Amino acid sequence: MKLRLPRLRSTNLLALFAAVLLMIANRGQAEPLPLDRAIRLALAHSTTSAIANADVQRAFASYRELRNNYLPQLFVGAGLGYTYGNPLAVSGTAPSLANVVAQSTVFNLAQRQFMNAAKTEWRASLFQDQDQRNAVIQDVALTYAELAKWEARLVRLQQDEAQAQQMEQAVAERLREGVDSAMELNKAKLTAARVRLHRTEARGDADVLRRHLSTLIGLPVSAIELAPETIPALPPFVAEEDLREKAIASSPAIKLAEQHSLAESMRALGEHRAAYPSIDFSAQYARLSTFNNYTDYFPNHFQPDNATIGFALRIPLFNASQRARAEGADSAALKAKRQAEATRDQVGEETLKLQRAAEQLEAAREVAQLEYQLAQSGLEAAQIRIDAKTGTLHELADARVQAAERYLLFQDADFEYQRIRMNLLRATGDLEKWALPNPASK
Repeated sequence: MKLRLPRLRSTNLLALFAAVLLMIANRGQAEPLPLDRAIRLALAHSTTSAIANADVQRAFASYRELRNNYLPQLFVGAGLGYTYGNPLAVSGTAPSLANVVAQSTVFNLAQRQFMNAAKTEWRASLFQDQDQRNAVIQDVALTYAELAKWEARLVRLQQDEAQAQQMEQAVAERLREGVDSAMELNKAKLTAARVRLHRTEARGDADVLRRHLSTLIGLPVSAIELAPETIPALPPFVAEEDLREKAIASSPAIKLAEQHSLAESMRALGEHRAAYPSIDFSAQYARLSTFNNYTDYFPNHFQPDNATIGFALRIPLFNASQRARAEGADSAALKAKRQAEATRDQVGEETLKLQRAAEQLEAAREVAQLEYQLAQSGLEAAQIRIDAKTGTLHELADARVQAAERYLLFQDADFEYQRIRMNLLRATGDLEKWALPNPASK
């Protein structure tokens, strides 16, 4: 009997043609979005970057707050009030028509240490901002690469679905002619159902990733058209190279922990130095009134304009609560130091795990690629035999199923390798250099 594959039904052709037209129309409404532009949009639109930048500004404001204590603080007010008998102070100052007070720190060892600690925390917040920047870049790059994977899979599954339907119709015709059995028809239906399942899963994952990418970059979903060719090639991977020291030297998390530990040590030293002498500058001018009994109690020496300027020296003699506060600060500094050491060990261990995982996934990716190539060669050979009328329809069907499955496995292995390599690039501080190779694009 002559082996032939029946043509697709007109309804299937119309549905396929409509889907292609819809895809072309949707793509016509959007411009290609390269990966580097998506990353720049995300960095400008990211809420996490905005939060990290706000933390930097807050830390810098805290540092300036302590630093500005060395600048005179000027207060202008009045102490108006009724006086009965000897004029008493109103809120710490004599009753007056106008009052001007200037105060500032001149010498305070504790204050200087607190100021240095705040400055160190500000520098630490810069490392946190850099870490958040790397997180945004990694999120966009991974989302972009995975979405490109699902879109490529959808194109392949669309072809597989058409072929599966064609095969199902061929087996149904052969069943009516008494050539095939009902079991073969069920196998063909199962193959078509599996393709539809994979396509549904791919479409769902692609929609979720497209929505997530839209949220990251601030563009509507309809305006996103990927350009997978703009994803830079991953740098060569050398499994024998020890990347732990490089990761430790470039890790923002380690630098953040070390700066925080240094700041806590400075705060502890400041708490201890609170027991040292301090000197403050103070100046005051007051315009006194005549209706507050000043002329009654100071008849010979009253004058309306009065001024005082000088320095206040404070020498702490005994303060048990301050001593306890200093001991608590010492414990906090020790904790921060141990946390910095733990962060260093954790980064080194995670980098080693990523390196070994990348080595394994590179080998797994190569195996999956070779298996797919072999399956594709088997499919081509089966098609040649069909064309030469020496093969069977079921051999072709099995070869198609094998090639489709190997393609999906190769796609998954390839993306997992990309994901691990991106994580490793971030760990070693090379992610931004890879994703944004042009400095002008930052």
